[in-house]
Amino acid sequence: MSSDPSGPAFSPLYQQIKLLITRSLQEGEWKPGEAIPAETDLAARYRVSQGTVRKAIDELATENLLVRRQGKGTFVATHAEEQIQYRFLRLAPDDGKTRGMERHFIDCKRMRPPAPVARALDLKGAEGAILIRRTLAQDERPVVLDEIWLPALMFKGLTAERLTGYIGPMYNMFETEFGVRMIRAEEKIRAVAADASTAEVLAVPEGTPLLSVERLSFTYGDRPVELRRGLYRTDSHHYRNTLS
Repeated sequence: MSSDPSGPAFSPLYQQIKLLITRSLQEGEWKPGEAIPAETDLAARYRVSQGTVRKAIDELATENLLVRRQGKGTFVATHAEEQIQYRFLRLAPDDGKTRGMERHFIDCKRMRPPAPVARALDLKGAEGAILIRRTLAQDERPVVLDEIWLPALMFKGLTAERLTGYIGPMYNMFETEFGVRMIRAEEKIRAVAADASTAEVLAVPEGTPLLSVERLSFTYGDRPVELRRGLYRTDSHHYRNTLS
C-alpha cells in the first residue's frame, strides 16, 4: 500500500479510489464534459491496479457522474448530455413521442425564503434565496408549473433575462456558469387539486387533479442546492420511473 497521504488508507480499495476521483470532480480538476485521465494513468497516480480504478469508474458511471464513450474514453457527465439532461424530469407524453419542453419564465427574484425552504436548503441566519417560477409546455400547452428555490449565495447574478436567454438545459447553465452540479435528488409525490391561480397558469378548470412533485436536489457532499415544487398536468402525460 502506498504511503502517499493523498492515496487510499483502508479497504475496500476501489471505494477509496472512487472517493478520491469524486473529490477531484468536486474541486473542479476535471470540468463537466471534459475527459478524465485514462485508467492506466489513474492507476499510476493512486498506485493501485487498473482493475481497481475500473471498478471505481464503473460505479461513478452508474451514478451518472461519469460517462464512458466507446473508443474515446471516460468523460465528466454534464446535463448537456441528451441521456442525462432529462433524468430528473419523469413526465412523459401518453402518445410515447419523445420531445422537449418549451420554457417560459414567469419570475426570478431574490427574497427571504419561508422557514421550510430555508430548512430544506440548509440556509443559515439571514441567507437569502432565489425564487424562480416557470412553466414547461408541449405542443403549446402548459404542462408543468415549477416553483424553484436556490441558495442566493451560490447563484449570484442569476436573473430572468439570463435564464430566458440561455439555450440549453437549465441544469447545464447551473454547472457551466455557476459551478453547481446536480448529482442526485429526492422526491415526494402526491395528488392535489388546482387552485384558482394555478388553474389560470396551466389553463385548466379550478379543482382539476394535478400531480405535485417536490424535489430536493443535491450536489457533491450531499449538499442541498435546489428545492423544486412542480405541479404537473396528467390529462395527456404520466409520471414514469424505472425500478431496478
